[in-house]
Amino acid sequence: MENEPIIELIRRELPGILQRHPEVRDWVLRLTRDQYADKEETESRFDRLLEELRRDREENARKWDEQNRRWEEQNRELNRKWEEQNRRWEEHNRELNRKWEEQNRKWNEQNRRWEEQARMWDEQNRRWEEQARMWEEQNRRWEEQNRELNRKWEEQNRRWEEQARMWEEQNRRWEEQNRELNRKWEEQNRKWDEQNRRWEEQARMWDEQNRRWEEQARMWDEQNRRWEEQNRKWDTNQKTINEILETLKAQAQKHESSIGALGARWGLTSEASFRNGLRAILEKSFGVQVRSVTEYDERGEVFEHPDQVELDVVVHDDVLILCEIKSSMSKSDMYAFERKVRFYEKRHQRKASRKLVISPMVDDRARQVAQRLGIEVYSYANDVKPGKPSE
Repeated sequence: MENEPIIELIRRELPGILQRHPEVRDWVLRLTRDQYADKEETESRFDRLLEELRRDREENARKWDEQNRRWEEQNRELNRKWEEQNRRWEEHNRELNRKWEEQNRKWNEQNRRWEEQARMWDEQNRRWEEQARMWEEQNRRWEEQNRELNRKWEEQNRRWEEQARMWEEQNRRWEEQNRELNRKWEEQNRKWDEQNRRWEEQARMWDEQNRRWEEQARMWDEQNRRWEEQNRKWDTNQKTINEILETLKAQAQKHESSIGALGARWGLTSEASFRNGLRAILEKSFGVQVRSVTEYDERGEVFEHPDQVELDVVVHDDVLILCEIKSSMSKSDMYAFERKVRFYEKRHQRKASRKLVISPMVDDRARQVAQRLGIEVYSYANDVKPGKPSE
């Protein structure tokens, strides 16, 4: 405690003494030299540190150049692999285009068979009209023949429904296949063989479908043969039938109406014929514009993948009517038509006044969907209500 005044005095006076008396400053430096490094030693250490930093910088520069060289080699290898991958994609796209062209050719062939089938239906309808005249002369055998005919029509309707279910299943498989392709692009090389196997399976299904059409044609030939045999028998019974003509007139009118309704129903199965007839009537007689619109959906808003969208459009002044004309309509087809309508309205910035579906066969579930979505459905004759459109 008694040295504190001296220490305080030294603290206060020492800086001034060191400035005024160099010999005292040198004495203090010599006295405290062991407590710190001198200037020369400090500069030497700094130079060594700079030299080490320079060597580290050169080493890092060398490593960086080596790394850049490796990156360039890796980029060249990646570019080579990308070019090889692009070449494979192009080959795959060419193969897909070839298969799509083959598929379109089969579709065209199928449409030609539909037209031939429609012609056969027209011929059959003509025979029905001729048969209707004979129904006026027939009573005793009508009930038995009518039961047989109803059974055959029910069998035919069942086959049409099975055909529509198969088409719906086929469309579902196409949609699942497209989603699978989009999800597994990175694994495409591994699945080439599997894809080819699916194409072969598809070709087998087409062959099976063609076989069923040939079987259907054979059944029609057999049916025509039976009709000719029946006509021969009716000719032999002409004398007996003439005696009951007056009794059968009232019942014949009812049968003629039913037969006409059946003919109208099956006549609508030819989509192209109905569409051409509708266009001819509306455009030539009423000045209404009827167009078949085909536009490409790049974003996949309708079918969940890019594809063409086809619609029948009727335009008159400010009225826009969008139509779907098909041989059969399922529940999924009705939803697809609604998406087509929204796609057309969004692209052309115009609201449809009416949405129409024209088909001889409409599933009951599809009718419920149409009622919820505000779609008018026109089907076979028994569904048409006098004075208002079918709901």
